[in-house]
Amino acid sequence: MAKIRSKSRTVQILRDIITSLKVDSPVKEVRKGLFWTAVVSRHCGLASTMMRELCPDENKDNNTFCSFSERSALELARLSLSEDISEVSLGLAAINSLIDTDMSAALEINAGDLLMEHGKKKNISIIGHFPFTDGLRKIAGNLWVIEKQQRPDDYPEGDAEKYLPQSDIVAISSTTLINHTLPELLKLCPKNSLKMLLGPTTPMTKVLFDYGVDIISGSKVIDDKSALKYISEGANFRQLKRTGSVKLITMMRAAMPGIKEAKASYE
Repeated sequence: MAKIRSKSRTVQILRDIITSLKVDSPVKEVRKGLFWTAVVSRHCGLASTMMRELCPDENKDNNTFCSFSERSALELARLSLSEDISEVSLGLAAINSLIDTDMSAALEINAGDLLMEHGKKKNISIIGHFPFTDGLRKIAGNLWVIEKQQRPDDYPEGDAEKYLPQSDIVAISSTTLINHTLPELLKLCPKNSLKMLLGPTTPMTKVLFDYGVDIISGSKVIDDKSALKYISEGANFRQLKRTGSVKLITMMRAAMPGIKEAKASYE
């Protein structure tokens, strides 16, 4: 029952985000790469490529098949409410393709740098293994990296119930919107903890602040053609970032001391 309730709450978050969009647009292109799914409509939106655990049935009747590019972006966005995790992934990319990020409120800050600045001697939980975790481990009071596919010093998913309630800072991968675990994780966070949602899948919308998230840290594609090329070739995000086709951006519910107000510029 807990999993069903979590899915229901995640769907409500996604419904609220979709309702906030207020616009629709034709889909110009869809790419499903090894690591990233991209939908191009008003903008180029990204989401982690996630696939169903079982291979699709190739013998399934496809008479009802409709090309993704024959649908509108809002139609694809509603796939985020699906039971099929691969469709949810596509739906998040479509949502991100429609969002007009409030760039007046966005800063070009790497989430890892922000955590390094504010995580000194703090208890920190991170859902998902990010490249900055090794550096963060050196300055945090305690660092608990909770990951489904564990690396050395990581903790299993079930340990979230133990460590999140002890945390001053909780950084959660935005893929939790795809696998429908975000609400349960937020519920485990102490009321006064700093809660961050991060990763290129993150919808850069203030709607997430209504659900208790304090910081949203995602990405903005600034060169669609280049991004699509490298996504199709199987680039991971670190490789994609090195091509200069994407930038990292962060929005905060409230100002934080020590954070430079260097607004991101993508003119």
